[in-house]
Amino acid sequence: MALKVLKNYIENQMRMSHIYQPVMIWTLLHHGGKASIEEIAKEIAGYDDAMLEYYQERVKNMVGRVLANNKIASRPKEDKSSFELVASYDDHEIADLKKLCEVKISEFLEKRRVDIWEHRRNSRRPVPGSVRYQVLVNAHHRCELCGIDASLRALEVDHIVPKSLGGSDEIDNYQALCYKCNSNKGNRSDVDLRGLSEDYATYGDCIFCSHAEVIAENELAKAFYDKFPVTKGHVLVVPKRHVKGYFELYQPELNAMNRLMREIRAQAMEQDSSITGFNIGSNDGADAGQTVMHCHMHLIPRRAGDVNDPRGGVRGVIPGKQKY
Repeated sequence: MALKVLKNYIENQMRMSHIYQPVMIWTLLHHGGKASIEEIAKEIAGYDDAMLEYYQERVKNMVGRVLANNKIASRPKEDKSSFELVASYDDHEIADLKKLCEVKISEFLEKRRVDIWEHRRNSRRPVPGSVRYQVLVNAHHRCELCGIDASLRALEVDHIVPKSLGGSDEIDNYQALCYKCNSNKGNRSDVDLRGLSEDYATYGDCIFCSHAEVIAENELAKAFYDKFPVTKGHVLVVPKRHVKGYFELYQPELNAMNRLMREIRAQAMEQDSSITGFNIGSNDGADAGQTVMHCHMHLIPRRAGDVNDPRGGVRGVIPGKQKY
């Protein structure tokens, strides 16, 4: 009966936002039903170069509690440094169950690959499970910045006002972000991003929202060639969220756009040896020359001799002011 219950849990009931559960069950099985928290953490760390203490906290306060609540594993009263399986299994059953765990691990790694480890914040104490759960429920299990579902990318519970800026651990100071958006946000921004993903739908007849010829993109930004290029390879980089001007962008969007421009620049220079420089800029507002009211950055490749005298560069937006 116990074998059937655990098989069913692994195959059908296990909900995974990370790789922890099948690794922990496999480890308990591998050690005959009981393993120390350190041993479990080491097995998890075996899939990454993680710090042992980080995973010990995850074993004790996250995955261990999940498996305990599902009556799969428990912590012996006489040895709180370990977990053990609730039921016992013979060697054949253990081998069978371990294979099921290995399948779960392989499937998850194939789906997420190395990206699953980028969510760590080694210096941060784990958010209590009940608080984390409520924050994710409030966010409908989606990143509140880019909108990606938790089934596709691990979500983190982020402090809106960072701890480094005096932020509290109250639930009102938490938001759900995928690890990539959280990385873009950093620990110096106190912007509240809750509900922002609703702005990612195509906005009216905005040609940049609906632009289909995307040449590169990430979670928060995309790029395409300018239809009226100043030079060959002239690219526009825009936020995926419909926002009018540069100064309305949030820090994660600025970071994402900058990363995309760096990638496009590197690729362009690799493919075209004639490129020797770039002009980078944004027209913010109609009086500054903006005609499409969706923020966009121009990345314009420059080549030796493309104008007689390039001195002054972007100062040329005002006729007669380029030279000084």
